[in-house]
Amino acid sequence: MASMLLRQRRISALGVSRILQAVNGDSFRLEPEPKCRAFAGLGVRIRNYSSGKGTAKFDFTDLTRPHTWYPNARKKNRKVFLHVGPTNSGKTYHALKRLESSPSGIYCGPLRLLAWEVAKRLNKAKVPCDLITGQEKEEVDGAKHKAVTVEMADVASDYQCAVIDEIQMLGCKTRGFSFTRALLGIAADELHLCGDAAAVPLIQELLKATGDDVEVQSYERLLPLVPLEVPLGSFSNIRTGDCIVCFSRRGIYSLKEKIETGATHLCSVVYGSLPPETRTRQATMFNDESSEFDVLVASDAIGMGLNLNISRIIFSSLKKFDGFEQRYLTIPEIKQIAGRAGRYGSKFPRGEVTCANAEDLPLLHSSLKSASPILEEDFLENAKLSENYFFANCEDILKAADIIDGLPLSLHNKYTFCISPVDMDDEISIQGLTQFAENFAKKGLVCLREIFTPGTLRVPKTSTALKELESIHKVLELYVWLSFRLDESFPDTELALSQKAICSSLIEEFLVSHGWQKPKSSKLTSSTNLKSVMENTIPL
Repeated sequence: MASMLLRQRRISALGVSRILQAVNGDSFRLEPEPKCRAFAGLGVRIRNYSSGKGTAKFDFTDLTRPHTWYPNARKKNRKVFLHVGPTNSGKTYHALKRLESSPSGIYCGPLRLLAWEVAKRLNKAKVPCDLITGQEKEEVDGAKHKAVTVEMADVASDYQCAVIDEIQMLGCKTRGFSFTRALLGIAADELHLCGDAAAVPLIQELLKATGDDVEVQSYERLLPLVPLEVPLGSFSNIRTGDCIVCFSRRGIYSLKEKIETGATHLCSVVYGSLPPETRTRQATMFNDESSEFDVLVASDAIGMGLNLNISRIIFSSLKKFDGFEQRYLTIPEIKQIAGRAGRYGSKFPRGEVTCANAEDLPLLHSSLKSASPILEEDFLENAKLSENYFFANCEDILKAADIIDGLPLSLHNKYTFCISPVDMDDEISIQGLTQFAENFAKKGLVCLREIFTPGTLRVPKTSTALKELESIHKVLELYVWLSFRLDESFPDTELALSQKAICSSLIEEFLVSHGWQKPKSSKLTSSTNLKSVMENTIPL
């Protein structure tokens, strides 16, 4: 099946080049040689990748004691505090207050925006804090605190306090390894873990091996979340403060059109493939009481990250396509999204949740009444692995490896390209990775101007052109990520950052000016300074 799927995804670089030329003139020039080959054996199979200097074989199968991989953390008798509770319960707030009062510390979050918000919060409180994510590094003089995305967690340094947000994501098949690494590896006197109570038994079991002291602190939602007994019905029932949740990009724009053609509301939109800066600006327009954009249409990307002044969550459906199949949302997914309604201290402290269709209400109500299932882990049977751990889903890494393996690179450099944040479901992103890796292998130098012509980006005129501009943004982010790790070989960091910002602004301009109902005024435009945009967003 994996082989069949990948054969269907084989792409023509020439075709991608033509797409890009049609959208943005001659912005990107990609080589017309496809490098993405099909392969089988995902899961159990272990491939021996060559290093360019011969092939070395290692026994990677004995993984029964991963806590011993982090000697710095094992030297400490860590005090671990589990802050667990629903959304809008204040659990993260209390952990961050402890971080703020500590002489040194690190915050690890699942999203760049969360790391950005925490860094801003600490610096505003006169606690110097560095910001480190895969795509950016902002160092502050005298800083002894860091706010990072969890993949960038530093397990070599000592801290007095550490916070890991959304710790239940250690059960995620694609990113769980990063949370597990942070949990086992951060050397802090105090470790504060924030998340869903469903993760408590597993964390307690994992930390038995480390000898850490564990204390559970439970929180209740600060203000009620009310499941409504009636569905939305007609779109004429949409009101200010509503957020309609949809699980496809096309569906989001379809709902935006239907709502705006009623000539009563304007919609901000938030979904995962929007650049983070654009998501922030769209959320800020929605949060601004003086803005005309008083309704939000969003994907499940709102489940974590930005604080939103939502009065009512409306599920357009309780089914989503997860990349493999159309399925019902899980209990944790429903509760995480529904919990975004109502926000302590906002115009809408009391949250409500309902569905567009009456037939979805029973599942919504039963899910909100149910406890989230306790995390249980699966693992590959042929590896010597403790029953408390499982292997992360490395499908995207293996796809990238299949592209990179034939190039004359060292094993270390091959690994760097393989773990890069390339979207392996996006054809343009794949071609960007291929071009970068090939140029690096040939010349040891990757100049962005060789495949990108500054000044040719334009405001998209269709949703298809918008999607392609989002892909260009991903390629520019990939260049920035690689430049932080191979800085001498990827010298055009500033150019990539500036063009990335232009992409975000052009996407924002499309979202603001190409609505079906034009705003009467533009209180927040794509040129608004991101610092001022983020000024009022503080995570709970």
